[in-house]
Amino acid sequence: MASTTASATPTAAVPALRRLYVIRFAFAAAWAALLLVSGDELTVGTKVLLFLYPAFDVAAAVVDARSARAAGLVKGLYANMAASALAAVGVVIAGASGVADVLRVWGAWAVVSGLIQLLVGVARRPMGGQWAMILSGGISVLAGANFIRSATQDDPSLATIAGYAALGGIFFLASAMRLSRSIPRT
Repeated sequence: MASTTASATPTAAVPALRRLYVIRFAFAAAWAALLLVSGDELTVGTKVLLFLYPAFDVAAAVVDARSARAAGLVKGLYANMAASALAAVGVVIAGASGVADVLRVWGAWAVVSGLIQLLVGVARRPMGGQWAMILSGGISVLAGANFIRSATQDDPSLATIAGYAALGGIFFLASAMRLSRSIPRT
């Protein structure tokens, strides 16, 4: 569920933000479906998928930061880039140990990136369409804590991560649609 976009003139950044949110929705939906199909075995394919999600979040935050520079929101986005880069590396390392360790890393990332998303969403409220990002950030924090807790279960599952990604994608789509109603298309 992680990052977002703004500029000195919020309306100037809205088309880029809208496109980014739609792309994030499509990526999250496809990614979640692929993870569900791959199951709970930590195959090479599953490990690649687990790496790709936070790596994609880094790329999305880079795109976001380019248009957010003038609005002073870059610090939050840089923090998100760092957290997501660490998560990408962390899931690769954890993948060698097992599903429980992957869930612990993913959970820690969800908590940190959720807090960042919540703060960036609050800062971007004047742009409109940010209620979904604020709610998504809060849910991400709770989901992260649940991932960490579920890592202690007898048979932890990656399916919860797929659900998390799908829900995050839905929040990005909701925000994109809300932006579409609040600001004219360009």
